[in-house]
Amino acid sequence: MTSKERAYLKGLAMTMEPIFQVGKSGVTPEMIEAIDEALEKRELIKISVLKNCMEDGENAAAMIGERTHSQVVQVIGRKIVLYRKSMKNPKIFQ
Repeated sequence: MTSKERAYLKGLAMTMEPIFQVGKSGVTPEMIEAIDEALEKRELIKISVLKNCMEDGENAAAMIGERTHSQVVQVIGRKIVLYRKSMKNPKIFQ
């Protein structure tokens, strides 16, 4: 991903609300599956890491990105932005 693409995705993510929250139980296989489905539909998602989660934003982002085969666009504090191009219906970069 180029720096211009990353900047564009960051701009799109600014107005987004987080659709997932990583809580006390951390990153579970069920959460990974749900995030994987959301990435296929939306391509760009925002995730919030709650204060009661043992993991910090960077570690959670790396783990989720690796398991969903997505790219971590940005981590600011406890907010994570992920991108993965949809295989069936690409929307953002066609």
